[in-house]
Amino acid sequence: MSTLLTPPPTRNRAPLPATGRAGRNLPAAVGVAVLLIGVILASLVFNKVIFVGVVVVAVCGALWELAGAFARKGIRLPLAPLWLGTLGVAVCAWKVGAEAALGAYIATAGACVLWCFFDQAEAESGTVMEEAGHDVLRTEAHDAVRRSRSVNASASVFAATYLPFLASFAVLLAAQPQGVGKVLMLIALPVANDTGGWLAGITFGKHPLAPSVSPKKSWEGLVGSLIAAVGVGMLCLWTLEGPLWAGAVLGATVVCVSTLGDLGESLLKRDLGLKDMGTLLPGHGGLMDRLDSILVAAPVVYVFSLLAG
Repeated sequence: MSTLLTPPPTRNRAPLPATGRAGRNLPAAVGVAVLLIGVILASLVFNKVIFVGVVVVAVCGALWELAGAFARKGIRLPLAPLWLGTLGVAVCAWKVGAEAALGAYIATAGACVLWCFFDQAEAESGTVMEEAGHDVLRTEAHDAVRRSRSVNASASVFAATYLPFLASFAVLLAAQPQGVGKVLMLIALPVANDTGGWLAGITFGKHPLAPSVSPKKSWEGLVGSLIAAVGVGMLCLWTLEGPLWAGAVLGATVVCVSTLGDLGESLLKRDLGLKDMGTLLPGHGGLMDRLDSILVAAPVVYVFSLLAG
């Protein structure tokens, strides 16, 4: 139970052997991607409630990865209130709507802050009594427990915002009319962004986009992302009987926010000294490495669906 709620610091592990110029193990990456897309499609087609469950499980797994990554710097995330809050935010988004999801997110963030303060206070009390020679309370040996209240609390609010709050927009999309198509659009646009950028990058990439943060990203890859995402956006809007120009605008906007999301996570991983957030997905890294683009795109697609609807 202690490992479940307090994961050990994430270690860098050797990735699977790369194949060709892809820079990754392409068969493993494609196989895992097909499996993930199959699970999402099956949940949407069979019963959208199952999709909500898939979102909750994915976010809880990503939170566990993030807790292990933060543990490298001695920062402790309160997984118990974060997991409970993830379920609450998703259920509120599905059953009631955006206002209830926002309220559940605020409650989750507040509960995490209180948890961090009480947890830190208990740890400090135990340390003082132990130093005084009283064997009354036992303290954990990890440095993370003795971190300042403000650092742990700030990290927990960041985690609650980055994962359950942003993921709630995917649930809100599923609850809308034509929800299945809108969720598929949410997934297709970041996939087009990543795939178009990757193909253009390995073929034409010569000019780094942000060498100090993500050396593999190039301006040529960004152009490839724009072409692919705009095309997919127009196709998605045509399928949903919307204007093609709106699909082009949505595709370009998703490229902007997804690229910023990728660079943001790359900067976070660099600060934490990690190559990947985890190893749960062979050929991809961890759940966080796959969710970053989708998470930041979710509110964009949701707001767009309201304006266009």
